[in-house]
Amino acid sequence: MVNEMFDKSDILKALQDVKDPEIPTISIVDLGIVTDVTINNGSVSVKLTPTFAGCPALKVMESMVEERIKNMGIENVEVITDFSVQWTTDMITENGLRALKAHGLAPPPRLGNKPVQIELLDKVICPLCGSSDTELKTPFGPTLCRSIHYCKNCLNAFEQFKPVG
Repeated sequence: MVNEMFDKSDILKALQDVKDPEIPTISIVDLGIVTDVTINNGSVSVKLTPTFAGCPALKVMESMVEERIKNMGIENVEVITDFSVQWTTDMITENGLRALKAHGLAPPPRLGNKPVQIELLDKVICPLCGSSDTELKTPFGPTLCRSIHYCKNCLNAFEQFKPVG
């Protein structure tokens, strides 16, 4: 039974504690994958929209969401993976962009209504030294959401969280 003292903002605040298993500096809320929270008749339902359909961390995140809400004293929890809305990198909050950078990833640019262009992967600002004297090494990183770059200033390789529109 849901304690009626909880509302949607309380659930979202609690879900700030749930971090992306692959990028532990960012919460799933700041990543923008929590797309709905509903409290109804003693139960809480949370919709997650994954960054990619084949995200290997999705089941882990579903379990973490359920556990975090149950730790609030809420027994009836439903976590739904929803593909009806396409996730985009514009759904990442400003805190989320800073968290990606803190993890050593170059954050994606804001796309607005512009289509994703390969040029957006070129001259990415290095998250380590701030230089834009960088080059794309490969658009295919260790996961679907990352590309690999090289900074000519600090001589380090780094990853960018790829823009998705």
